[in-house]
Amino acid sequence: MIASERETTLIPLELPREFEDLEGLVRADLRAIVAMVGDRARDRLLLSRKQSRHLQRSLWNSLAEALNDAVEPLTAEQH
Repeated sequence: MIASERETTLIPLELPREFEDLEGLVRADLRAIVAMVGDRARDRLLLSRKQSRHLQRSLWNSLAEALNDAVEPLTAEQH
C-alpha cells in the first residue's frame, strides 16, 4: 500500500521565500516539460496510458526534488 501511495503522490515544489514570486512560473514550466517529454515518449515508444502516467509522475518528482534541493540553501538565513 505504501509503495502505491508513493507512486501516486507528487512531490510538492517548495521554493524558499526569496523565490516565491517565481513559484507559479517554475511550476508552469515543470508541467510543460513533463507534458512534452511524456507526450513524446508515449508517441514514440508507444507507451500505455498507465506507463505514460508513471513516467510523468516520475519526471515531475525527479525535477521537483532536484529543484527543491538546489534552491534550499539559497535563503537569506543561510547567507
